[in-house]
This record gives sequence, structure tokens and C-alpha cells, in this order.
Amino acid sequence: MDQEFHIQTGLCAAVETIVAAKDTAIKFGSGAISVFATPSMIALMEKAALSAVDLHLPKGYATVGTRIEVEHIAATPVGMKVRADAELIEINGRALTFKVRAFDENEMIGEGVHQRYIVNIERFLNKANSKFEKGQ
Repeated sequence: MDQEFHIQTGLCAAVETIVAAKDTAIKFGSGAISVFATPSMIALMEKAALSAVDLHLPKGYATVGTRIEVEHIAATPVGMKVRADAELIEINGRALTFKVRAFDENEMIGEGVHQRYIVNIERFLNKANSKFEKGQ
């Protein structure tokens, strides 16, 4: 590994949003009901996880999501506040595992595990952009 990372398990973050029409299952095409969509909940959980660690990484590094396994267990209507929490529970080299949960104003609405991977931004983008060259 070309870089040492000074992060530890136990790092946590929480992010909040108010459910809007743009966040609903109808808008995402993931359902026919105007409630907080599973893709929106997952995005909020990912935002909480990256918020827990990205500020602790050296310049030029970030994390990318690589896996998420969650249950969406309760519906949330438009207009209600939702909070997602993430806690870093395991570090394996550059692989990070988080416990993630989401709550509306009344109850837990989702929970699961999310994995992120620490990347060098420049190398990551170069590799991704090289796909254009391979396709020509």
C-alpha cells in the first residue's frame, strides 16, 4: 500500500433530509406509491458512511461504495424527516465495513451493512476513463 490511513473503527456520522417528491418510489420508478424510495434510503446511508471517514483521509483519496445489503422495513411519507446513521465497524486494508441504519421521526425504517473502499482519486478516474479507449 502506498499510503497509510489513520482511521479507526467506531467512526460515526449521521445525515438528515426531508422526504420530497424527488425522493419517492414513483419518481425513481421503483414503485407505484409516493413514499420514501429504497434507492433514496440507500443513498442517504451511503452519504452517512462516506461522511464518517472521507474527512479523515489524506488529500487525493476518497471512498467509493462497493456493496450494500439493507432491509427497508417501514414506509415514510413525503414531508417527514429521515436520518441515516453509519458506524465504521471493520477495516480490512482499504476495505471498510459500516453498520447503517435509517430512521424517520417515528421509527427505524431500514438497517444493514455497507462496504466502501479507499481509492486514490486520480488513479481511480484514470482507470474508469480508460474504458473509453477500450471501447474504440
